[in-house]
Amino acid sequence: MKKFMDEDFLLDNPPALRLYHDYAEDMPIFDYHCHLPVKEIAEDKEYENITQIWLNGDHYKWRAMRSNGVSEKYITGDAGDREKFDAWAQTVPCTIGNPLYHWTHLELKRYFGIEKLLSPSTAYFVYKDTMEKLTGGNFSTQKLLKKSKVKVVCTTDDPVDTLEYHRVLAESGKLETKVLPTFRPDKAVNFGNAEEFTRYIGTLSKVSGVRITDYDSFLEALKKRHDFFHSIGCRISDHALERPVYREASAVEIESSFKKVLSGKEIPAVDAEKLKTAVLTELGRMNSRAGWTMQLHIGALRNNNSRMYKSLGPDTGFDSISDGEVAGPLSRFLDSLDKTDELPKTIIYALNPRDNYLIGTMIGNFQGGGIPGKIQFGSGWWFNDQKEGMEQQMNALANLGLLSRFVGMLTDSRSFLSYPRHEYFRRVLCNLIGSWVERGEAPEDYGLLGKMVKDISFNNAAEYFGIEL
Repeated sequence: MKKFMDEDFLLDNPPALRLYHDYAEDMPIFDYHCHLPVKEIAEDKEYENITQIWLNGDHYKWRAMRSNGVSEKYITGDAGDREKFDAWAQTVPCTIGNPLYHWTHLELKRYFGIEKLLSPSTAYFVYKDTMEKLTGGNFSTQKLLKKSKVKVVCTTDDPVDTLEYHRVLAESGKLETKVLPTFRPDKAVNFGNAEEFTRYIGTLSKVSGVRITDYDSFLEALKKRHDFFHSIGCRISDHALERPVYREASAVEIESSFKKVLSGKEIPAVDAEKLKTAVLTELGRMNSRAGWTMQLHIGALRNNNSRMYKSLGPDTGFDSISDGEVAGPLSRFLDSLDKTDELPKTIIYALNPRDNYLIGTMIGNFQGGGIPGKIQFGSGWWFNDQKEGMEQQMNALANLGLLSRFVGMLTDSRSFLSYPRHEYFRRVLCNLIGSWVERGEAPEDYGLLGKMVKDISFNNAAEYFGIEL
């Protein structure tokens, strides 16, 4: 019987052990998609206790606590930090079988050297020990990034953001980690809510310096913000889609629908989809001309609990997997850009695991252009960033494409303590490849396989995104 989470955790065969410890373990991290608050990086923030750095904003933990019957007061409410931590400690023993149990103990071990299992009986020790270390000056945000060997962080930013803290970091030149923005224009294509859209347009007009009166001036404003982001080092756009959309429309239709929304009028869903198609296509062209990568996150059904959304807002743990149509509109959208050779490098993430083989085959339709792995099947995302989900995504990619060209893992996290998820991913990756060697399905050639592991862990992303390190 193996010891719980020893140094060979998740590594079930000799080739996996060698691949992980000799090749993957010491590779740096390229975190090309996350939600870390850049203000806290720029200010090199320190935290008073583990609740502040570990539980605040972590809807993965919040969902588990709710499932354990914890009152909202101790999750997002006005309870004290120690009370919230105790509520989490009470929940942790119930998370066995959930990746949270692994992540919790990996993070305690890697950052604080704590090997005790977190439970109500150890909560006092863990809280006290971590507090002493957090307030000792060695756990500021910048020091945590350095400790985790993070070379690049790409945050998630709205086109109207000033990017002031990105500029502060760039001008200081002190941080070894590159911290770059990502262009996330979801609010700019929210044509299904005229009130919110018109409010957003007012801000976009102000920051871009463009008086938005029609569709062309709207695109001009977006282009100016795209150029501004590029000047700060942005090389990635990101788009959250419950399902892909593709509905063609004439220029007259687009202009008419846009002016209606701009005036605060609601438009039919089909017209909103036509507008969204047109804008996403234009953004794809902007990305292509600028040499950016476009990320498509597909399949999240968000804010299901209307009562809690009204109380807490978005991104608080009430999202799930959607099951809408993917293949047809996704194919037509990618093809519309490829027809004119304006399809940028693209990463497609599937939240619904039923779509793994769909995405695995779709990416093969649009490869080429002298770019290895130009169209990527993104890593197991959100509800799939656990052992089984990662294995399913990588097996689908290996069976249908080139796993060796995969750009690997990202944190998609709001916590500075989430980087052991890269370790978790690398262990799963090495175990998968090692199992192929064990069964005689891959050669025991560590020059070949070791390079593959290193590439997926870091090198492929460094080459793919073209960001100077």
